Amino acid sequence: MKDVPRGLLERVSGVFVVCAVYAALALPSTAQEAGKQPNAPPGGQNEANNPLTPKITFNLQDYYIPSFIRGPDQDANQLLFRGLVPSDLFGAPQLFRFTLPIATAPTLPDGSKTGLGDLTLMDLFMFPGKDVSFGLGPMLVAPTASSRVLGAGKWQAGAAGVAVAPQSWGLVGGLLTYQQSFAGDDDREAVKLLTVQPILFYNLPDGYYLRSSAIWNFDIENDTRYAPLGFGVGKVWQVSRTASVNAYIEPQYTVLHHGAGIPRWQIFAGLNLQFSLGQ
Repeated sequence: MKDVPRGLLERVSGVFVVCAVYAALALPSTAQEAGKQPNAPPGGQNEANNPLTPKITFNLQDYYIPSFIRGPDQDANQLLFRGLVPSDLFGAPQLFRFTLPIATAPTLPDGSKTGLGDLTLMDLFMFPGKDVSFGLGPMLVAPTASSRVLGAGKWQAGAAGVAVAPQSWGLVGGLLTYQQSFAGDDDREAVKLLTVQPILFYNLPDGYYLRSSAIWNFDIENDTRYAPLGFGVGKVWQVSRTASVNAYIEPQYTVLHHGAGIPRWQIFAGLNLQFSLGQ
């Protein structure tokens, strides 16, 4: 981490202070009650994999990119620290989610930079249903990157929407986000980004499951887009009545693309810790 500037620790500390304050205000539980899931299998896979499950969740996720299409002959990596906190702030069930990346990006001619990326905050208001549940809310991206190549250098605002339909055999759904820059460094290009994430999970015995969750990216500002297809496997361990561990790996190959400097394929892996309080 020799490329990380001295201000990194202060930035990270500030991020976690903000998240901790929000969690202290928001923690219980109207949202937890709103998320009782139908069609839940005995192994707990549906609850562990549903992005609208109203339980406190900590994710450690990693995207490793071995090669690019019409890009540098180098690899890249993005380690994501994610958290989700259910709340009934403002009297409505909602899910607050943050994502903080530690990224390694190639630099010309053959170097790389490692450091903090841009912080993403999302607040989803929940609309549970019998067959399909929805989440909808605002998102904000803060330019916290420690290096120019690791972030956009722009404040961005947008919206996110989620739809999930639990089944007896698994889950089907999707996540849609749009973000656009409104402030930041004048010498950095504007941001207009749309992402679509179809999700499909098929449950197997003993807590195992098959998964596909690759994110399709549409960079409207630069007319660049790519759609990977993923196929992976995971397992859920129910460690107690209120806590579970979810580990998974999912290779993803880009099947449709337009533009340069996009991942040819990537390996997505993660570990999720999920638990509820006051139960």
